Amino acid sequence: MGNLAGLSDSEREVLKVLWDLGPGTVRAINGELAGRGRSWAYTTVATLLQRLVAKGYAAADPSSVPHVYSASVSREELLGRRLQDAADELCDGRSAPLVLALVEGGRLSPEEVARLRRLLDEAAAEAPPPTKGKRKPRS
Repeated sequence: MGNLAGLSDSEREVLKVLWDLGPGTVRAINGELAGRGRSWAYTTVATLLQRLVAKGYAAADPSSVPHVYSASVSREELLGRRLQDAADELCDGRSAPLVLALVEGGRLSPEEVARLRRLLDEAAAEAPPPTKGKRKPRS
């Protein structure tokens, strides 16, 4: 995904519409935003979409008139990137403290707990076996 620039709150709202609605014109995206309580001018939404394209979060199809915009990154890709950034910044690159904080926060549904358990089981099965107190021979 590369090193993408940060997102403003407004840009994030527009990106969420692209994820939820799929590709759309400025007018369609603006209509969806209005349904979500955002009464922005057409030009404001067009500017936000242009910024998303410039930052690499969205793409515009120049062959269509009016342009059709779509998300260039998935919600999962952005989430993964943001979590890795948080792990790098707060946990010396380790992800376990983030996962533990989320689990301890208690905001996981039973389905999410089951999925997390499956992922942990898969990770444990793929991990190399621990080494037991073996020391390198002295030279």
